[in-house]
Amino acid sequence: MNLPKKSGVNFVDNMDIIQEFEQLPNGEWVLKTDDMIVEMTLMKIMQGFQIRRTTRYSDYAFDELPQQLFKRKGAEIKEADAMMRGDDFWNQYRPVPLTQTESSMDMLVKRLEQMPGFKYVIFVLKAFIENFVETGTKEHPSKVDIGPVNTMISNNYIDGLRLRMSAQTTANLNPHLFFKGYYAYGFKDHRSKYMGEVEYSFNKKEYLPREFPKNSITFSYQYDVMSPTDKFLKTDKDNVFVSFKTSTVDQMSYVRNIALKYENETQFGLKTTVEVKHSTDEPTGGLAYITNDDQKTLVPEIQTMEASLAFRYAPGETFVNTKQRRIPVSFDAPVFTLSHTAGFKGVLGGEYNYNLTEIGLYKRFWFSSWGKIDMFVKGGAQWNKVPFPLLIMPAANLSYILQRETFNLINNMEFLNDRYASLDVSWNLQGKIFNRIPLLKKLKWREFIGVKCLWGTLTDKNNPLLPQNANDTELMLFPGHYDAAGNYHTSSYVMDPKKPYVEVSAGIHNIFKLLHVEYVRRLNYNELPTASKWGIRFMIRTVF
Repeated sequence: MNLPKKSGVNFVDNMDIIQEFEQLPNGEWVLKTDDMIVEMTLMKIMQGFQIRRTTRYSDYAFDELPQQLFKRKGAEIKEADAMMRGDDFWNQYRPVPLTQTESSMDMLVKRLEQMPGFKYVIFVLKAFIENFVETGTKEHPSKVDIGPVNTMISNNYIDGLRLRMSAQTTANLNPHLFFKGYYAYGFKDHRSKYMGEVEYSFNKKEYLPREFPKNSITFSYQYDVMSPTDKFLKTDKDNVFVSFKTSTVDQMSYVRNIALKYENETQFGLKTTVEVKHSTDEPTGGLAYITNDDQKTLVPEIQTMEASLAFRYAPGETFVNTKQRRIPVSFDAPVFTLSHTAGFKGVLGGEYNYNLTEIGLYKRFWFSSWGKIDMFVKGGAQWNKVPFPLLIMPAANLSYILQRETFNLINNMEFLNDRYASLDVSWNLQGKIFNRIPLLKKLKWREFIGVKCLWGTLTDKNNPLLPQNANDTELMLFPGHYDAAGNYHTSSYVMDPKKPYVEVSAGIHNIFKLLHVEYVRRLNYNELPTASKWGIRFMIRTVF
């Protein structure tokens, strides 16, 4: 079986899969040989290379397995020294002996490492690819990794220039106990920020605690400056690439979080998270907490004490582990999420009672040569009367970098709701149209279209703009500012429940086999002063 010569697969020039079957004495046909040969070229100016995978199967048996094997814990059983076999072991048991070229590969690598300056090139490449710097060697594996590298220098409205040093321990120090933290300093506000985290994993890890499946308890303490939309980022908020914003984000807070979290993942895809968290929120920059009464009192900070329970079910989901995060191998598995967060007034300084419930669904649909559609559906409700910091704000993404499940043209806290539903549908046509245009086919560009919708409403009890709530001290004025005449202008608005927000996008990906570019257009609510009608967004996206 091979790949067609004119296929649109990136980097791969040719691929052959060779399989051989044999018949056993009992008449069963079984796989004996399963080899793959791939010829690849990353760039035309570089020499291509070949990848070979050699697999042999033998000693088939269909006898009944002893029952005691199934009494051992875990879905996978490893011998204690399985990862530490020497050359003698592999020379004895390898079905196909190595060729002279294959057996000399380790010497080639050693010679490359001895070349002047080469080890520094490898060091820099590994740091940027893995986003972490190992502090160990081959003889003494790293016990502490420095990183993420892309958070060391960043910028925001409050910090100005921000420098950060982060580190995390690995299983080479302790396979059950892990430490992680950072120290950051802002040269504009001259304040130190920091985070410390200790995690105990009940199951032994190979390198990091996030390896699937998780069964761990984590205690963390954090003091930092954040914007309200930072919680929607899939990456670290200090990522230098997302620190460049499409508009000024000056509504921020100094937040102090103390949290205790338990996470448990099962082999069949169910994840349960239980968390208890105390937060202190001090507004800064263009954000202020002002009571909704005649006094218009400035509230210096608010405190919350909450407990949350969340379930995530993704049957068949698999991951690749990196030093920073887990990357899903396939997005074909449906994902169901359900969470509830309860706030407690009077408990450890908590000032509000609240209950927030959210539910979500993700599913990918394949349409043969017409590509695939990814669909996200979410909804939620804040059941109690709360001030605006505890209302539901849109998942806004104010950076130039695209991100799933976020809105590209909604401003920071532009809409505040206590009931919402959102839809994110994206269709990757995989070149169905562009492959019929000669130049675009040669470039291997691929088309993409999408639509994102947000329906929301704010019940009367949480709307500070209504006359009946004019002197309600439980509510706060929406974010905004006073003009020179002393008039207050809000930058957050109430959605019309009969008019959902809609933005559409059209994009091209696989530009230089690396870049994805999208044009985004906002279709309604353009009369608002905060509205941004259109924009161009980017993403680094490597696909085959």
